[in-house]
Amino acid sequence: MITPLDPARYVRVPWKNGGGVTVDIAFDGDVWRFSRTPITAPGAFSDYTGFDRLQVLIAGSGLVLQTPTGEIDMRRPFRPARFAGEMPIVSRLEAGPVEVINLMADRSKVRIDLAVLEAGQQQRLGPGIHIAYCPDAPAVLRLAGETRELQADGGLRIEDIDDVAACSAGRIVLGSILCVSQ
Repeated sequence: MITPLDPARYVRVPWKNGGGVTVDIAFDGDVWRFSRTPITAPGAFSDYTGFDRLQVLIAGSGLVLQTPTGEIDMRRPFRPARFAGEMPIVSRLEAGPVEVINLMADRSKVRIDLAVLEAGQQQRLGPGIHIAYCPDAPAVLRLAGETRELQADGGLRIEDIDDVAACSAGRIVLGSILCVSQ
C-alpha cells in the first residue's frame, strides 16, 4: 500500500524540553515518529530513554551535537547520524539555524534506518513501513512499476512492498521502520 502524505495534515508538536516545535510527518503513537525540526538556537536535546534516534541535516550547515564522549559531526547536509535517545546531547550551531529530519523509535518494538537517495540511487524495500520524504525541491520516485512525483515537503507512506525504490530526480529522505520479532 502506498499513501500520499499531505503537508496540511502534518502535526506540530512542542519539544519535550520546551525548546522548540517539531513537525510530525508520519508517526505511530508512542512507537515511532518521522519528523522535520527547525533548530534555531543551541540547546539540550530532549531525553528519549529507550528510543533509537536517526537524524539528518536537510537545511543549513554547521550543526554539531556535543555528547559526553565527543562530537557527532553534522556540519554537512544529507549525512544521517544514529544515536541513543538517552544520550545527553547539546546542539551547537556554527552557521545559524538549521533544519533536520528525525526518525525516532522505541527500540524494544521496532528497528529503524534512514537513508538519503539522490538522482540515480536506489534502495530495496521490504516488510515494514517506509516513509519517502522530499525535503527541499521536487523529486521523482519509481516504485512498484509506477513513477511518482513528489513536491517539496511532500512524501509517501509505503507499507509492505518488496521492491526497489529508485530516485530518478531530486533528493528523497527514506525512513524505514521494521517490527521486532517477538
